[in-house]
Amino acid sequence: MTPNPAVADPVSASDADAAARLDQLAEVARRALALCRARGADHAEVACSEERGLNVGVRLGEVETVEASHDRGVAVTVYFGRRKGSASTADLRAGSLEATVEQACAIARYTEEDPAAGLADAALMATDLREFDSWHPWALDADTAVELALACEAAGRDADARIANSDGASLGSGQSLGVYANSHGFLGASRDTHHSLGCALIAGEGEAMQRDGWYTLALAREDLESPEAVGRKAAERALARLDPRTVPTGEWPVLFSVETARSLIGHLLGAVSGSAQYRRASFLLDSVGERLFPDWFSIHERPFLMRGLRSAAFDDEGVATRESALVEGGVLQRYVLGSYSARKLGLQTTGNAGGVHNLEIPANAGDLASMARDMGRGLLVTELMGQGVNAVTGDYSRGASGFWVENGEVAYPVDGITIAGRLRDMFAGIRAVGSEVDPRSHIRTGPILVERMTVAGTG
Repeated sequence: MTPNPAVADPVSASDADAAARLDQLAEVARRALALCRARGADHAEVACSEERGLNVGVRLGEVETVEASHDRGVAVTVYFGRRKGSASTADLRAGSLEATVEQACAIARYTEEDPAAGLADAALMATDLREFDSWHPWALDADTAVELALACEAAGRDADARIANSDGASLGSGQSLGVYANSHGFLGASRDTHHSLGCALIAGEGEAMQRDGWYTLALAREDLESPEAVGRKAAERALARLDPRTVPTGEWPVLFSVETARSLIGHLLGAVSGSAQYRRASFLLDSVGERLFPDWFSIHERPFLMRGLRSAAFDDEGVATRESALVEGGVLQRYVLGSYSARKLGLQTTGNAGGVHNLEIPANAGDLASMARDMGRGLLVTELMGQGVNAVTGDYSRGASGFWVENGEVAYPVDGITIAGRLRDMFAGIRAVGSEVDPRSHIRTGPILVERMTVAGTG
């Protein structure tokens, strides 16, 4: 079929629109930097962003919310020597931009010097400004979004007569554009899309009711699970929690499901972040070079994954990202640093201003079922509650629910329990990492089996 030149391809049209919007943000950034120079700033950096989104929510077959959003912002930071001032605005007009720069300069003039303040080193700026297949706009209107959310909830509610109620289904789709520029001459642009669909259902009756859900998240629409699959999975999870029991209090192996396993890696990231290190507020102070995990365990940062949730060519300071090991052979290789925390510690930035860019934890075990068989008897955790983690001491105590495993098989659901330990011991006691990776997170790990933790039930 010969293409009709009068009919614009929606993807191409969206690409052209995004390029024009990025050009506009880049011009705003250049104007802001020129204003900073004109007011005598030694150095400056500007971050411009624009976000558009559509979110709908339905419950019990009825529309509850339809929300369209369009937000823009400019953040300006100036440096007079080692004195820093910052200001921001959502108004891109010339007068507002001038006022914002003036405010940032005024703040800097009355701020005390900070030896660690300043731009990242010019030699570290990214030069290979690639994209990583993160731009997949969805031409989604409100009616279609509502229809998909309703189909998701209906599939879950119709799955079983024991589904008594619903907390609803929601669908969201958004676009994010960003430009970062600084007085080193660096200017980098980024764009990404994000789409999600989720459903939460209630099974059972009266005091025996149990709630659970499921969601799918991706950068591209075609990578989402179908509405029907999400609804059915939400129903299965809610039904599986019916008639929970307690567990025998004691020391037991604990198998963290793929959804909860990444929280363990999150606790590590918090402890080895630059801010926690220079504030001396970490249970892993001065731990680079120390064996924290078994010798087969590694964590690799992969910023260049195509369609990765946190892929990027540069960090929030324009520093080039790079593939590297955070943990290799069980040994912590480095901290997670931006330029400020690096200077405070007498080190160099690791290109992690703004966070890590996709972490991969290689598996040494099979799927969740095979890990349960290997565990034999213990607790499978599928949900964690509370914030009972002390970042300074590493003490860990959280509410949990999930399933008790006997003879390698799931025996019954459990809730109202607490799991406790010390994060150092938990890291060292990791017996296995499974092969099933949750694609909904930039921390790409499978289930994690910890050799032994204190499990407290009521029995």
